[in-house]
Amino acid sequence: MSDSRSFDFIIAGGGSAGCVLANRLSASGQWQVCLIEAGPDDSSPFIHMPAGIIPVIRSKLLNWSFWTTPQPNCAGRSMYWPRGRTLGGSSSINGMCYIRGHAWDYDHWAALGNDGWAYKDVLPYFRRMENFEAIDKVDDGRSYHGTDGPLNVAEPRYVNPLMTAFLAAGREAGHPETDDFNGAQQEGVGLYHTMQKGGQRCSNARGFLEPAKKRPNLTVLTRTHVEKVLFDGKRAVGVRVQRAGRSEDLKARVEVILAAGALGSPQILMLSGVGPKDELARHRIAPVHELPGVGENLQDHLDIHITMREETRHSISLRPLGLLKTVINTFRYLFGKRGELTSNFAQAGGFLRSNDEQAIPDLQWHLVPFVYANHGQTLTPLFKHYAFSLMTCFLRPESRGRVKLIDADPLSPPMIDANYLATERDLQALVDGFRKAREILAQPSIAKHAIDELEPGPAVQTDEQIRDYIRKKSETVYHPVGTCKMGRDAMAVVDHRLCVHGLQGLRVVDASIMPTLIGGNTNAPTTMIAERASDLILQDAALGRLVPNYRPAPAPAAAFAEK
Repeated sequence: MSDSRSFDFIIAGGGSAGCVLANRLSASGQWQVCLIEAGPDDSSPFIHMPAGIIPVIRSKLLNWSFWTTPQPNCAGRSMYWPRGRTLGGSSSINGMCYIRGHAWDYDHWAALGNDGWAYKDVLPYFRRMENFEAIDKVDDGRSYHGTDGPLNVAEPRYVNPLMTAFLAAGREAGHPETDDFNGAQQEGVGLYHTMQKGGQRCSNARGFLEPAKKRPNLTVLTRTHVEKVLFDGKRAVGVRVQRAGRSEDLKARVEVILAAGALGSPQILMLSGVGPKDELARHRIAPVHELPGVGENLQDHLDIHITMREETRHSISLRPLGLLKTVINTFRYLFGKRGELTSNFAQAGGFLRSNDEQAIPDLQWHLVPFVYANHGQTLTPLFKHYAFSLMTCFLRPESRGRVKLIDADPLSPPMIDANYLATERDLQALVDGFRKAREILAQPSIAKHAIDELEPGPAVQTDEQIRDYIRKKSETVYHPVGTCKMGRDAMAVVDHRLCVHGLQGLRVVDASIMPTLIGGNTNAPTTMIAERASDLILQDAALGRLVPNYRPAPAPAAAFAEK
């Protein structure tokens, strides 16, 4: 390059979506691509060890550690929102459950006017991104899964006996059992497939970015904070970043792509002068383009737990015998990548309907073999109890929150108002889910492992008592989406090709573009969004739609062949 600060594509955000884009856009060798990540690289051993989730979620280096505003419908609590701050983003610190959501979710996106996002359209991208190890072990696996993609999806190497007891309890309670939540039947109880390879986490950084890092046309900048998008009129022409305390400008010859997530992307847009007029004026930010939907439409899954004290000691504890078991399992992991430390902990779960009126599942379960204690921030209960917790979330909340700016400082965290439990439906669905969770925990196969209910305890019985418990104890299950939604209406931020309405040279590619929250964990859908977006971007570039008469450098003689 003649100018080391100039690239064809600049990707702001090295998380789940950014790693996919960096790989796919640089694959031909024609385009100069720059990937920018605010956090460090993903070298921490706790990222790669599946059971290292507790240290990384407690880390102040690898985690943005956001907090919401006080939530009036959740007893006035400010609620903790961990988000990945390293290469791979939240795919480097999450629970690794590989869930796509229900086919209905994507058909619904298309029905809202988003052409090309129906389930039949996105299924090929889910298949393209996968190396699904269990393809011949699940029903009709080759219709739903791929085996040539960068993201490795595996069966668990170790299954806690509590998980198999839960599956048996599900059958006793009348729930079907499914061998593949991403196949023909989502409803039922089963074991989660996980984003792992060889007993280690397969984050999007490991799956997509690592094979691409050696390409000479890909530049990866870590510990680099994007301050704003730079514009020439209505065209994005680069970004201003802060590195080592100094600001510098990086130029984009073709396109700037925001991939900073449901919190970061709307924040960057508003700091750049793109967003609601009143919000920009409140912080004296010079307006570039008014888009009232930026930061609106925030959706998240809210979780409520039931914790049972356990007598069979299969759960994870920091009591003396539990610590001894951990030492043994550490050796099994270090010298063979086997045993409990290869576990994502939330190994079993299920999808069910809150009532018979629901056509598809609207509740999700995750079972974890320890005391649930404030996202791992509080470890004291682990020293006191052997226990397991069943988490229940409502999959399609009606409540809508928003992301705003605290001030005009790019280093300040965003202002997050989740607006949880704003509707009666959201609260009642969790009450119904709580009762169904108690029902399965009372079945003989799982009840024989339990001593009693530790939290909330037998005193909580009536609907109003359960509602009060939900308001006081529910927490995020880490799935914020929707703040730069895709669509055609007045509050849409991007169109169906993920281009920002009213601007040129600027796209958003991450979970923020989801118009509605899908029925499941969000990392796999975010990866799919980036896979599809990379095709859209390269199609537009090949047809000269992005910059008229601009042609990239010739491809090298030896084309890149990495997945």
